Amino acid sequence: MGTMKRMGRKAMCTGIACYVSPLLVGNLLQFTLGRSWLSEEMNKRSFLTVAHSLTSFPVVAYLLEHLRILNSELGQLALSASFVSELCGKMIMLLSEMVRISYEVGVTRAVMTVVSILVFFLFVAYIFRPAMFWVVRKTPEGKPVKGMYIHIIMAIMFVSGLYANYNGLPFFFGPFALGLAVPAGPPLGSTIVSKLNCFTEEVFQPLYVTAAAMKADIHSITFSDRSMMFNIILMYSTFVAKMVGSMVPTLYSKMPWNDALAVALILSFKGVSHLTIYLCVLMFQREGKPVFSLFTIAMIVNAMIIPALVKYLYDPSRKYAGYQKRDIMHCRSNAELRVLVCIHGPDNVAAAIKLLEAACLSRESPLGIYVLHLVRLIGRSSPVFIYHNKQKTFGSSSTFSENIIIPFERFKQEKRVVGLSVNLFTAITPPKSMHEDICSLALDRLTSLIVLPFHRKWSIDGSIESEDNNIRTLNYNVLEIAPCSVGILVDRGHLGRSMASTQSSYSVAMFFLGGKDDQEAIIFAKRLARNSNVNLTVLHLVASETEGDIHIDNLLDFEVLKDVKRNNVGNGSYVIYSEEKVEDGPQTAMIIRSMSYKFDLIIVGRRHNINSPQTSGLAEWSEFPELGIIGDLLASSDIDSKTSILVVQQQQ
Repeated sequence: MGTMKRMGRKAMCTGIACYVSPLLVGNLLQFTLGRSWLSEEMNKRSFLTVAHSLTSFPVVAYLLEHLRILNSELGQLALSASFVSELCGKMIMLLSEMVRISYEVGVTRAVMTVVSILVFFLFVAYIFRPAMFWVVRKTPEGKPVKGMYIHIIMAIMFVSGLYANYNGLPFFFGPFALGLAVPAGPPLGSTIVSKLNCFTEEVFQPLYVTAAAMKADIHSITFSDRSMMFNIILMYSTFVAKMVGSMVPTLYSKMPWNDALAVALILSFKGVSHLTIYLCVLMFQREGKPVFSLFTIAMIVNAMIIPALVKYLYDPSRKYAGYQKRDIMHCRSNAELRVLVCIHGPDNVAAAIKLLEAACLSRESPLGIYVLHLVRLIGRSSPVFIYHNKQKTFGSSSTFSENIIIPFERFKQEKRVVGLSVNLFTAITPPKSMHEDICSLALDRLTSLIVLPFHRKWSIDGSIESEDNNIRTLNYNVLEIAPCSVGILVDRGHLGRSMASTQSSYSVAMFFLGGKDDQEAIIFAKRLARNSNVNLTVLHLVASETEGDIHIDNLLDFEVLKDVKRNNVGNGSYVIYSEEKVEDGPQTAMIIRSMSYKFDLIIVGRRHNINSPQTSGLAEWSEFPELGIIGDLLASSDIDSKTSILVVQQQQ
């Protein structure tokens, strides 16, 4: 129900128009063409018009997740509009059933059905939903919901379906109403999903679709039959009306033509829910096999074409194109440095805060911190984005984020720096779409750097504890489309533990080989060096064979290193600068290995020239391309150093 509260006027108008337009066109055909062709079957066709007009919220959510645009602005609009459209459809279907019952068994029976439905709604609103919140309160944080509660909920769900069917309504009406009352997300919503998904999605749904599709017979379709021709005209007319009705509100609100067409196609997508409705229509109205076969084939064609068209029309990454430089290099030294820090869990907090503590300076060099807690979407269909500075509570999701929010709020209170601001967000979203939330927030807040946690976790003794390939894929996606510079923070333990100790200063090293990413990394390192608690060491690895040569690519390298060589990075900081001439990659690896144990944090650039002598022969042994050659070398399991690494990629 929270989805309806958050939607805007555009989504509301689009959802209503998406349903009303095909309904009006279908009824118009009913009372014109149907009157002359099939006047004796008017009642049947009216129900088919309602069925063709429906938009399924779960089906749209599945399509958006499949296309990885669930978190995009277009995806959110389509999802909200589909919710409104389905709600309108359910209400109209309910009214249609009341009319049908009144015609078949009389007004008295229809009134009794209405009373029964009202009693059921009262039960859901005043007994079932409060009971669900009681279950949530009784479940300790981090603990699973008791199996007894889940069994009771399942029993109530089946009884509600039987109750709806007894009163002349479709079986799914009861579970649908109960589903709206269950609190989304953990612990209850996620537990129900985890218990049912294995059977519903992996077993029952494929069997159901297969059994339903086997009822279709393409050879039974005869285009000479007037009944068949009317169904074809009705089906395609309502489809076109739905497309036009969906596009009018979006185009009126100045949405680009391609995006408006993509929204209309998404709302016209058909799936398992529509197959269920067509089966119910055929069961109740006794339609023949040719009509059902037509509907099934049309639905399959719809499901094949629409995803491809939406992919062609809408590319969510185009809005991240770098028309403006949003990197650290082009950020003035006295301007606010805006950093977006992504957190997956409490294990990522300590190292992130220590890094930000080093960058936290004064009023002359302000720092804007945007913390985004990324939570996997479980137990709900729609993603949620929370701004904690304005929205203090949001059900169980805020409780889940407390271990992330409290340390950063404490960090802000302890620093008490005038130029420091901390903004806290939570994104509850599928792993495949998390990069959209990250990049959208970075774009909206004009950040210069995104800090991502590495997917590998080390234990206290230096051994590898766990790996999460979902996080690795996320990092890849962000590196590809980020609207600003990106840093991957590899926490091997030292950086996070130094925050908890009484250590007032810590040492940072920057290994410089040359190139845009190294230039970005040295600019960030110099910013850290302006903090009196940071001791910076810059190691410049120079290819010995290029001595005396001057290339235009090296001019920027020389410029960014100029003040480092002169030990003049500002704020009275002291920087150690040294040069090492290397002949090949193995020599570079030997030098880096020997120095990897001496620092709390090492900063490196991600990408280097392919023909760079300093890295020749190292790329073949790279295990993590997202870290670059030098970052991969430092994060290798062959090095038992506990030094953390920040791998920087400049805005592409």
